[in-house]
Amino acid sequence: MDKPSKAQGNAQEKAQGKRQALPLSDILRKTIKDAFAKQGFAATELVTRWPEIVGPEISAHCEPEKIQWPRPYGNEDQAPGTLVLRVEGPTAIEVQHLSRIILERVNRFFGWQAVTDLRLRQAPLRRREKRKLPVLDQAAADRIASSLTEISDEKLRQALARLGAAVGKS
Repeated sequence: MDKPSKAQGNAQEKAQGKRQALPLSDILRKTIKDAFAKQGFAATELVTRWPEIVGPEISAHCEPEKIQWPRPYGNEDQAPGTLVLRVEGPTAIEVQHLSRIILERVNRFFGWQAVTDLRLRQAPLRRREKRKLPVLDQAAADRIASSLTEISDEKLRQALARLGAAVGKS
């Protein structure tokens, strides 16, 4: 009896109700995209790459909350929107003085004049805690490195040993 081809096997699995596992990022991408779209963000990058876009000094005191887009009339092109920033109270005046720079950097990121106005909303920022790096078990890393004698590149051997120690720890 011949083995079924991969395509036939996938068809049989679907017919039997079996599905292949999907990466979590693929499953959540649509949900996250819809949530960001409700806040006026065409792409998640403005939020996720905010420190890169405006710089660490500015991003430490404000974060994008939403973009408000005016409704287009008839066949007119989409007019630029208003970027609403969440700003810590004491730094709102400083961010207001930097508004031209912020708008310039955001528009440069988009590649077109996406926003022309800036609105500030004073509220606490959502602080993202930095994850602490796990402590390396040096004894385990040395033990693994000594077993990797067939790898001639010392840096690669040490990197693999550290990886093995970290995986073994988890």
